[in-house]
Amino acid sequence: MTRNIADIRRDYEGGSLDEAQVTGDPMVLFDEWLALALETEGEDGNTMTLATVDSQGLPHARVVLLKGIDEQGLVFYTNYHSHKGSELSNVPHAALVFWWPSLSRQVRVEGRVERVSEAESDAYFASRPRASQLGAWVATQSVVIPDRTWIEEREKRFEQAYEGQEIPRPVHWGGYRVIPEMIEFWQGQPSRLHDRIRYEQRDGEWSHFRLAP
Repeated sequence: MTRNIADIRRDYEGGSLDEAQVTGDPMVLFDEWLALALETEGEDGNTMTLATVDSQGLPHARVVLLKGIDEQGLVFYTNYHSHKGSELSNVPHAALVFWWPSLSRQVRVEGRVERVSEAESDAYFASRPRASQLGAWVATQSVVIPDRTWIEEREKRFEQAYEGQEIPRPVHWGGYRVIPEMIEFWQGQPSRLHDRIRYEQRDGEWSHFRLAP
């Protein structure tokens, strides 16, 4: 290796996080943190790691984009036939991790997952750039393909097929909503003595408590 990664050190510095700052609803605090992250992290502020479990209990993680928040949960969009779509069909639970290095902040979310309504998926799909709409048709996500040319040729075919027309949402593409059952807020602090506040939901009610670093 070109560098000894064991020697890499970072001092975490940021604001404090204590019980006086939190409310009974974790989504209020999450919305505040996300708003600041979008200012400081720019176009990467809504990036999150999505972890799912396959039918054999093996975990899989990848980076996706948060595209919606409502009173029910956090929404992202993907191909339903992708590996993550298949995994969520078998085990409809997931974990999310947001990491905002400029703020030394992390948020972990765990909960059950459901598909959003077709109307929600249609509305979001209609808001996407045309090239991204075409991409949803072109990409048979997670399927083995021979080379890059396969993608380019397929893209040309769909461009011709929908030339001068609105592009409909593919039935295999749409949104998922992660409905939180646990949300943990982590604020980095010097000497690795970080602040951690965890919310857990039981019978529709949220409770929160501090965890050791």
